[in-house]
Amino acid sequence: MDYTQRTYRALHHQGDLIHFQVSVEETDLDIGVRRKCFTPEMVSWVEDSIKEQRSLLEEYIQKDPVFKTTLEPCGILPGAPDIVVNMAEAAKLAGVGPMAAVAGAFSQVIGKALSRRSRDVIVENGGDIFIKGSRPRRVGIFAGTSPFSHKIAMEIQPWQTPVGICTSSGTVGHSLSFGNSDAVIVLAPSVPLADAVATAGGNLVQSEMDVQRAVDFAASVKGVIGAVAIKGEKLAAWGQIKLVPMG
Repeated sequence: MDYTQRTYRALHHQGDLIHFQVSVEETDLDIGVRRKCFTPEMVSWVEDSIKEQRSLLEEYIQKDPVFKTTLEPCGILPGAPDIVVNMAEAAKLAGVGPMAAVAGAFSQVIGKALSRRSRDVIVENGGDIFIKGSRPRRVGIFAGTSPFSHKIAMEIQPWQTPVGICTSSGTVGHSLSFGNSDAVIVLAPSVPLADAVATAGGNLVQSEMDVQRAVDFAASVKGVIGAVAIKGEKLAAWGQIKLVPMG
């Protein structure tokens, strides 16, 4: 099987990187690393790492099933694995349940591990992205039927990385959202935090009038460095965000 694909899923293609996909149950990652750093062994190593982290999370949930089902922040049991701790801390800051941070948590744990092998790393997990880079990167924005969709991108500078870029949408995808945003995108050094805050911000958007409210909320959360909210023809942005035309 050829695990390397020279095209990146969705809007995150980076021509100077080798891209490959690894999927373990619900965890479906698209990964980009520097060409000279990629080896076929890396694919199986990432798969084993995902399985290990999933096992730690699943074993914890067996002991504490509320962790999986609650939609509010919750305490955790002593000795919880790091992935659980990171999810719980992000959820507390964002005011949501810890599973709102699960995709970002997996992006981060794999991204940080790969960063020890490659100076440039992109890990995308259902729209939740870890980036570490030595050059500027453009991340395209998909916002459903909004006229902004496929028209603009965020330009990420090396000094901003490693950084999490996470998206929540009430009109696109299968993730749980109580809002109706086309896209709420949050930047934070902690990918689980960006994930959780994007979910919470997305919950606030019911109409075009709410995009500023979502961005203001994200700006109020300690650790968040930027946010974009899109609904229909309205866009609001704050923080370390540079929007550029797609292309």
